[in-house]
Amino acid sequence: MMTDIAVVDYGMGNLRSVSKALEHVAPHAKVRVTNDPDTIAKAGRVVFPGVGAMPDCIRELDARGLRQAVLEAARSKPFLGICLGMQALFESSEEGNVAGLGVLPGRVLRFPHEAMVDERGDKLKVPHIGWNQVHQAQPHPLWAGIADGTRFYFVHSYYVEAGSPELVAAFTLYPFPFTSAVAWENVFAVQFHPEKSQAAGLALLGNFVRWDGSGDSGCCAAGDQASALAGA
Repeated sequence: MMTDIAVVDYGMGNLRSVSKALEHVAPHAKVRVTNDPDTIAKAGRVVFPGVGAMPDCIRELDARGLRQAVLEAARSKPFLGICLGMQALFESSEEGNVAGLGVLPGRVLRFPHEAMVDERGDKLKVPHIGWNQVHQAQPHPLWAGIADGTRFYFVHSYYVEAGSPELVAAFTLYPFPFTSAVAWENVFAVQFHPEKSQAAGLALLGNFVRWDGSGDSGCCAAGDQASALAGA
């Protein structure tokens, strides 16, 4: 099946790695790294990657006129957020105390240095860098063929506290459970980097390319006061 996939270029993200991984799993698709709102609007699927700081992300989206294009894509078509691209979908972030895009209810918090010890009492480093298990909290088409507890690659100092338990598609321990994937209607977003996660990451990207944007995960409007990370 032919499809256009837009990878949003706002100057922050592993754009080449993401686009090459998508081309690998979807050799017949047109993968476009773009900062053109019209190209994003016309694409059948949109990937919103990101590496860096939240204040820079929001500033660059606005400076390049991409905020509305991202918001429209998140409302209307299969949409995949990656790392900072996941965090930016939420209402606010402690990183720079900035407002996010508000697509999903919740906030982004910094890992607390004083609480970061493993079960043996050894201090854990921030940022969280490396491979860690992703525990699936709900079924979703993007988990097809991926075993619960599969390890993916992470690089981050901040994590999402989802504003509704229905949002949480997966959680990871470091050392406490934090949200590592979210799902809501046509939106799926992950804290880890599928483009750096070898076979498991390629499997997830392949599932995204085949996904029609539907799923069993319902949610709520931004601002609902639900408990965070239920069942994690």
